[in-house]
Amino acid sequence: MMDEDAAAATAADQIRGVEQQFELIDSAKSWTPCYQQIRIESNSFDFPAEESKKAENKNLNRYRDVNPYDHSRVVLRKDTSGPNKKRSDYINASFVRMPNAQRKYILAQGPLPHTTDHFWLMIWEQECKAVVMLNRVVEKNQIKCHQYWPTGYDGNNETVFSDVNLKVVLVSETPMDYYTTRILRLTDVDSGESRDVHHFHYTTWPDFGVPQSPMAFLHFLMVVRQSGALDENVGPPVVHCSAGIGRSGTFCLVDLCLLMMEQGKKHVNVREVLMEMRKHRMGLIQTSEQLRFSYLAILEGAKKMLNRDPAVTELEIFRSEIVPDEEEDSPPPKPPPRGESLRHNNHVSSEEAPSRPEILPELPPDRPLPCEPQNNSNHVNQDDSLEGEPDRQTSALRRRRRQERLAEQVREIKRKQQEAESWQEMKKSFLQPLRLGVGALLLGGIAFLYYKMSAAQ
Repeated sequence: MMDEDAAAATAADQIRGVEQQFELIDSAKSWTPCYQQIRIESNSFDFPAEESKKAENKNLNRYRDVNPYDHSRVVLRKDTSGPNKKRSDYINASFVRMPNAQRKYILAQGPLPHTTDHFWLMIWEQECKAVVMLNRVVEKNQIKCHQYWPTGYDGNNETVFSDVNLKVVLVSETPMDYYTTRILRLTDVDSGESRDVHHFHYTTWPDFGVPQSPMAFLHFLMVVRQSGALDENVGPPVVHCSAGIGRSGTFCLVDLCLLMMEQGKKHVNVREVLMEMRKHRMGLIQTSEQLRFSYLAILEGAKKMLNRDPAVTELEIFRSEIVPDEEEDSPPPKPPPRGESLRHNNHVSSEEAPSRPEILPELPPDRPLPCEPQNNSNHVNQDDSLEGEPDRQTSALRRRRRQERLAEQVREIKRKQQEAESWQEMKKSFLQPLRLGVGALLLGGIAFLYYKMSAAQ
């Protein structure tokens, strides 16, 4: 009994400590200065990122100012080169290892069309049990991430990545109101060995923004935890959004701080934990709003777990208080440039490394990710027993109608992706002879001038 009382007292002290950190910033309305100070201190880290800047690797980065440090980057072991191409071991992904909390993650950018095979190779080599996806494929008419898993539409249940000899099969899918879980079977074609990978897809978190409330986010976190995907004895989970720093950093920071509090750490300093994380991947957490949300989620999660009935699981606590059908969050204010989270200079903007067009027809702002139709034939959602029958039927009807509206849009997205890739190839085929022609013209002009000068002498 004394041990339980001591643990409760420690937990209460932890919560008070984080509350004091939060109130100190919140009462002074100084979230922006606090965040800017974190950026300034992080910019003093003298960690090279030379591999990301090599000519052969530049087009493998989605954003030119979001690069993995050399000391913490994920190194691919298998040859990912094509015929007559130089071997590459590079992928824009970073290990974030936090031994004080016995946690490790891989934070990665959303795959590009030409890095999707590398993405799956990384998952295979690192023996990852899960992928946590925190963005939608399309956000505000921009493709934020390539469709890297088979959708199940038109019989498309599997995709083969011949460059790395891996096959991905969609085994099951369970759409919920604001996230979707999938089982994807990853197979090494050479050996025939297969592994099942959990895919946790949060579909209502806006880029540069935050969820409407911590409760739904915390429930999603507990779903991921319950799967065992974050455990120390399995491969690190791959956590990604578009750049792999904003929403991904927020997810990991909340998970880490809650875990440290559960482990009985006497003092959990959220800012110090974030600074330590930034030593492994640059720019984690991109806005002061995301920083504030992290504190709120940590406090909410810690209080709920401290006061919960021992007979009630963590998942049930957060599920009981979320809105049954949380729609996509309202659009956040116009975001700063992507480089804002990485540089001192606020007016420096960022560009996406790929130079292909990625604009799509405008989608209604209240639509979730155009994703696959519900397929419950192979998978039973364990959480359904927690809902009443009427709520489950209503929720299923909403999801079914939503899936029907989005089916055509998925096909449109695929068509646009193909057009974008075709445009890239066409541009290359046009620019190459143009460059050669300009080069020949310049050489001819120089030769002519040299001839004239020699003749004049």
